[in-house]
Amino acid sequence: MNLKLMKSVKHSTKVVGAVALSAALLAGCTSPAAKPQPNAAEVALKVVKVDKVSKKTIGDPQEQVADVVSSISMDIVTKVNGDVLEIYKKRGDTVQKGEIIVKLDPTDVALQKQRGVLGVKSASQQLTKAKEDLANSKVDFQNAVTKTETAVKDADKSYSKARNDYDLGLITKFQLDQIETQFNNIKLDLESAKNKLNTLETTNSLSQLETQMESSNLSVREADRTLDNLELKAPVSGVLTELPIEVGMSLSGGFRAAQVQQLDPIKIKAELTETSAALVRGKNELSFYIPGSSEKLKGQVSYLANVMSTQSKSYSLELQVPNADTKLKPGTKVQLLLTEEKDEVVVTVPTLSVVREGGDTFVFVLVGDIAEKRKVQLGRLNETNQEVLSGVKEGEQLIISGQNQLKDKEKVQLAK
Repeated sequence: MNLKLMKSVKHSTKVVGAVALSAALLAGCTSPAAKPQPNAAEVALKVVKVDKVSKKTIGDPQEQVADVVSSISMDIVTKVNGDVLEIYKKRGDTVQKGEIIVKLDPTDVALQKQRGVLGVKSASQQLTKAKEDLANSKVDFQNAVTKTETAVKDADKSYSKARNDYDLGLITKFQLDQIETQFNNIKLDLESAKNKLNTLETTNSLSQLETQMESSNLSVREADRTLDNLELKAPVSGVLTELPIEVGMSLSGGFRAAQVQQLDPIKIKAELTETSAALVRGKNELSFYIPGSSEKLKGQVSYLANVMSTQSKSYSLELQVPNADTKLKPGTKVQLLLTEEKDEVVVTVPTLSVVREGGDTFVFVLVGDIAEKRKVQLGRLNETNQEVLSGVKEGEQLIISGQNQLKDKEKVQLAK
């Protein structure tokens, strides 16, 4: 009985299995076609977000404290000794170039000039008389030469006749020798007269008097120059900043009696670091303002050192500024703008887009569907934006997400 039951159960199980298998096969034949599996390379593409590289304001214009100084500062120094006779200006007055500020007592110098004038007059009179005497002497010697030449001719005739008479026995040898001696003496007189005339004509016998005349004239000119130096005049137009003298003081030559500072134009000076000098180099003018004032002024760059000073370790900068109203005073400070607002608008990237590897900095730029790795040189930081000095240009597509997992030249897909 049990054996029959077991056989019946096994048979039933086989029947059920067969039915299930048949149902499965039937279901497979009637179901829709299976979907194709996705491409493995497409599944591996990284999704990134991009933003255009743009220009933004990185900060306020950079400033530097600068000093206001006079464009020219000149001392008025006495050139001669003298007592202060008059003072025409006071400290702080505005003076014009050539204007008399102080006058020294001219009494002693005036006397010296008077003596010189008298010396010129005396020398002139002596020279005039000497020229007249010289002219008369020349006439006398010329007449003497002419007269002696005539006497020589007459003596020559007498000597010739005497020789004839001697040959005829009309005169003795003694008489002939006497006539010959007279003839030779007259010739010597002629030669002497000619030599004296030649000496008179070729020698400047007036040189001593002419030198005396020139010396007297020189004394007068020196006195005139000294009189002029007794008037202390402003060498430039400006403000009289120092005048440490009083009427009656005796001043010696070389004494610093006053100082004039030229205020129009005026100068602005600053000492720049190498970085600051680089911002200014190549510019013809710079803006500045007086602390407490919103008005911006401009000055022409007159000098910027090419070499750093070994003492101050800085680069000297000078501006020249018109100052007709003398608003800018020497000794005050101004704020010099090394850059303008437009200079602060620079190419920037978000700080979080920068990838740092060791000491180098990189960003990724999307070119088509390729992520290019670019080495960049960074500048100033302003909150979430970083200045880029080189490596990318305005308008390029900057990858701003997922860049830390990217490799150079890797193909990516853009997030929708």
